[in-house]
Parts: sequence; C-alpha cells; structure tokens
Amino acid sequence: MSKLFAFGELVPGYEVPVLDEREVRAAAGILFFFALLSFMNAWLLGEFRLTRIFVVAFLIDFAIRVFINPRYAPSMILGRFAVRKQAPEWAGAPQKRFAWSVGLTLAVVMFYLIVIERVIGPINLFVCAACLTLMFFESAFGICLACKVYNLFTRQTARHCPGGVCAVEADPTHRPLGWSHAVIVAAFLGILAFVGGRVFPPAEAVLAPEPLATAATTESTVENPDCTPPDWAVAMGHAEMWKLHHNCK
Repeated sequence: MSKLFAFGELVPGYEVPVLDEREVRAAAGILFFFALLSFMNAWLLGEFRLTRIFVVAFLIDFAIRVFINPRYAPSMILGRFAVRKQAPEWAGAPQKRFAWSVGLTLAVVMFYLIVIERVIGPINLFVCAACLTLMFFESAFGICLACKVYNLFTRQTARHCPGGVCAVEADPTHRPLGWSHAVIVAAFLGILAFVGGRVFPPAEAVLAPEPLATAATTESTVENPDCTPPDWAVAMGHAEMWKLHHNCK
C-alpha cells in the first residue's frame, strides 16, 4: 500500500527513491501530443480555447506530481496503463522532482498569462515552445533536459539516470558516431531540400498571379470586419496566415 504523500518508490538495490522511466516517458508523450494539438490549433486557427483547457490540465497534473504523489497524476496513470506489460526501468526520483518543479513553474506562468490575463503574444510562444521541447526530448529520446542542471543546484549528484548517463565511464559496447553518419544525415537533409524546392515548390511559385483586385473588391474587403486581423495576429506577424485561414484575400 503506497503512501498518499510520497515521491518515488523504495526498491531493493536502489539507495534513493526511484520512478519507472518507461512510465515517465509515456506520460510525457501523452502530454506532448495534447500540448502540440492545442498549440497548433492556436497558431494556425487563432483559437485559444483548447490551449487554456490544456494549461489548466497541465498545471493540475504537475501540481499532483510535485506536491502529492506522481502515482496519482492523471498523465502518469495513463502512462502506467500504456506500459503495464513492460519491465520497469528504474530512474532516480530526486532529479525528476527538480525537473518537474521546473515544469510546474512554467505551468504557473502559462496559467497566469493565458488563462487569467488572457495575454497573447511572443512570451506565450516562448513558454509553450519551452514546454514542448522539454516534453519532446523526454518522450522521444528519454533525455530529461531539466535533469541536466540538477547537479548545479543541489549538493547531491544525480544517480540512476536513464540509459546510465550518470555513470562516470561510458559503456564500451555503445556504437560511436563518426563522420560517415554525419554525411548520411547531411545528404538526407539535402535531398529533402531539393525535393521540397524543385519537385514540390511552394504554392505561390506554381499558381499564376491573380488579376488585380477591382475597386469594389478592395472596398468590400476593407469594410468586412471579419477580414481584419486581430491585434494579437498582427503582433506575432501572423496577419497573412490569419487571413488565409479565414478565407480572406
């Protein structure tokens, strides 16, 4: 029977509380999916309702993780269910608590700006991008970026890191990367750039230029309030994209 207020599990053979890294990565992937969905909905459609809902959910989830128990955080429960048939990969809990405290701080900032003050601007973009980056690296690569600075703010050294990255000596069986791998990646990106520029050029380079708008069309566009970009779109340099998604020319 686990305690209500606790952080991590005491597992024989580990001198510090630990968390299942597979569960943590699954939870990060779930949050990343909904964060990206709400972010793109706001960026492309100018609709911030989903973003505000996600920010509230994100704040509640991380508050439960940090102040109560990660076992009872909704995203961790879903992550545990997703990896229930996989063997646990135990990772040190102290550095995770530090990292999640950083996430909770970002959640509080987003809640104040987006939900309470309803501020729309570059600072929101920066905070959202930071959260997306942290969750993406956690879920895709198993890399906790905030954990990297844990040793700088605490006297304790992070232990039992995913993939053994906390170990002093590198794993001799690890396959190193060389120049040939860099050349392969560079060639791959070059092919994609060529295909994108020559085979599938941008739409404006393919379509013939439209005839000049008549005075009546211009006048109707100016007088139509539905085709006037809001201030937040203008401030973000998103005015033309806003017109495009609202069928305004």
